[in-house]
Amino acid sequence: MKKILQYLFEYKTLSRQQAKDVLVNISRGAYNESEVTAFVTVYLMRTITIEELQGFSDALLELCVPVHLDGYEVTDIVGTGGDGKNTFNISTLACFIVAGTGQKVAKHGNYGATSVSGASNVMEQLGYRFKSDPGQLQKEVAEANICFLHAPLFHPALKAVGAIRKNLAIRTFFNMLGPMVNPANPAFQLVGVYNLEMARIYNYLLQQTGKAFTIIHSLDGYDEVSLTNDTKVITNEGERIMTPEQLGKRMVSATDIYGGATVQEAARLFMTILKGEGTWAQNAVVLANAAMALHCTGAYTSYNDAYLAAVESLESGRAFGALKKLQALQ
Repeated sequence: MKKILQYLFEYKTLSRQQAKDVLVNISRGAYNESEVTAFVTVYLMRTITIEELQGFSDALLELCVPVHLDGYEVTDIVGTGGDGKNTFNISTLACFIVAGTGQKVAKHGNYGATSVSGASNVMEQLGYRFKSDPGQLQKEVAEANICFLHAPLFHPALKAVGAIRKNLAIRTFFNMLGPMVNPANPAFQLVGVYNLEMARIYNYLLQQTGKAFTIIHSLDGYDEVSLTNDTKVITNEGERIMTPEQLGKRMVSATDIYGGATVQEAARLFMTILKGEGTWAQNAVVLANAAMALHCTGAYTSYNDAYLAAVESLESGRAFGALKKLQALQ
């Protein structure tokens, strides 16, 4: 690692293969905590290159415990995190709304490294047991339309750096990797990114996969459709800017989407919204993200049709029903 660090400190970048080798070694415990922390810190001081990101992604996917949800075309809604905004669990809530429409979901998530409550925190709080058994996960998707994939169970490298990420408590390149390495290899993906540079990189990488994707970035810095500002939307077909009015019928304020100070508070908020008892603003933000994911599947002729399907899922109780079914299977 000393040679690698010296190389990087000279403002050089890693090739795709070098980046892959480093992350494989991190996952095998070849370096001590100080060395790994120093390595991660390099990417807090400069932009990661596409080759480096591809190499890191290659390593995670090669070492990954794969999940084969045979016969199901699943979707995932995931943000890179690291936007520092501490919103409630918007993408996870949106996943349940999508599941309530009948679309199958394989949600990939982790504990919050830069926020109070990541997807794994809230799912654990709601009684979900993390698992990697394909049969159990397949059963959840079949019966509840949704399963949850706790990233460290499937990615040894993420498990190896969990404590370091938590101690740093700031955005690292691991935030960028999460959406690219869902072990279920979803057919459709809604990816939220924290800045336009990441949007450009993801656009390039996702174009290579040939899969349907939508990348979103709120222009005031959120890695989701926040409705606090216009949203940059990038798909296989091009880019556009959409207003809060187009996406969620109106603009909301940052305080409307605050996520709470504790995991318990975040879980209570999650349940309130999923039961259809959230505020107008909370509902609008979740529905807009769910609608964007539904539209990405190609099953709806327009974004507005997808939005109406999301509203129906929430208001009919089917979104909450998906959670209840999932809890019953634990």
